Amino acid sequence: MGEMKMEELSLPALFEQARKIHLAACESTVDQETLKKGCENLAQCEEMISKLGLFSTNETKDDISTTNLKYLLVLFYLGELTEKVAQDDRIQVLKVSQAKLKEFISFCEAMELVPEEELQMSSSGGANSFADLRAKKVARFRRQKAAEAKLLEIKERKERRGRSTRAAAISTPVETGEEDLLDDDGEEEREAWLTTISLALCKAFDLLEMLKKEEEMLSAINEKKLQGGDGEVSPAILDERAKKAEAWHRDAASRARFTKPAAPITCATFAQDVIEGRKRVSDVHEHKHQPMIFGPASLVAKNPTSERERLAAQVFQPHYRLPTMSIEEAGLKEMEIMNKWQERNAKLMEEANSSWYKDKLRPGEEEEDDDAAQEKARQWDDWKDDNPRGAGNKKLTPCG
Repeated sequence: MGEMKMEELSLPALFEQARKIHLAACESTVDQETLKKGCENLAQCEEMISKLGLFSTNETKDDISTTNLKYLLVLFYLGELTEKVAQDDRIQVLKVSQAKLKEFISFCEAMELVPEEELQMSSSGGANSFADLRAKKVARFRRQKAAEAKLLEIKERKERRGRSTRAAAISTPVETGEEDLLDDDGEEEREAWLTTISLALCKAFDLLEMLKKEEEMLSAINEKKLQGGDGEVSPAILDERAKKAEAWHRDAASRARFTKPAAPITCATFAQDVIEGRKRVSDVHEHKHQPMIFGPASLVAKNPTSERERLAAQVFQPHYRLPTMSIEEAGLKEMEIMNKWQERNAKLMEEANSSWYKDKLRPGEEEEDDDAAQEKARQWDDWKDDNPRGAGNKKLTPCG
């Protein structure tokens, strides 16, 4: 059976493939083809997350479901794997990796996942002395070790519970307490992903500082090389400038996806199908309704004509799922259903009163049925007179 194409894979399958590649790249060295494949998978995950609108800037970590928490790590994995890609223009690789890491940190900060110490350090402009730098490094190292120890504890606890569950299943065939175990697994999974994100933040801050220093060193080396010439504009300098201009345009094109996001999927059922792998984002899907606008555009009773008006109209949006029809449309739908029901009842009454339906009954059939029912009722009354209620239980009484 051939391997499925990247476009045919669901979001969980793409993320799992990329996570395995990232884990292999962190534990040992992998070839460049595998790294590029992991970057492509993560870029596809990032695009699907953007189109599905899984995260919003006005949400916090408590508003995100447990199944979607892991997708916060896509940008971090992409930044780490991009840094390991071998390319002639190393400075461009460092810039792309730093951009992904900064985006991951800023998004976690919006989700209230960044520790308060890091926020205070960044607001004060970074470490001003060697003592501050050392204190920051020590605090970050302690958070990293605490997160690693917590992940190890969760893993061991899950293994112990799995062994005890298997032993209980062998000894007792009756399965008890499955709902409680499922609840514990859900809380434990959420705790594990939050700890993983905390560990990723520690690594992202350290990696970002290292990449900044490497970029400064490479930039200084390139500047010395350029200053070492005779002052004439050589073809090498022109090629270097052309590469920088092309890299800037490529970077601007990649940033354009986030400055102007893709049109969101307004149909909740289609979005759920895309998440679970039953549909693809590229599939043509006709939405039966458009999302209601609660912003200024609805106040003036006109459709937004410019991008600015459209963004302004999306400022105030409800936190609940919007209705698919208005009250008037629902009333008309109910009236239509009621009319069909009344027409069907009228047709049935007309058929019941018609001559061909009455002709199907024999002349004396109704009278015979009435006599039989009356005789049966009389026999039942006689039996109840001979056997009053509770007569059968008198033999069970001690004094009976």
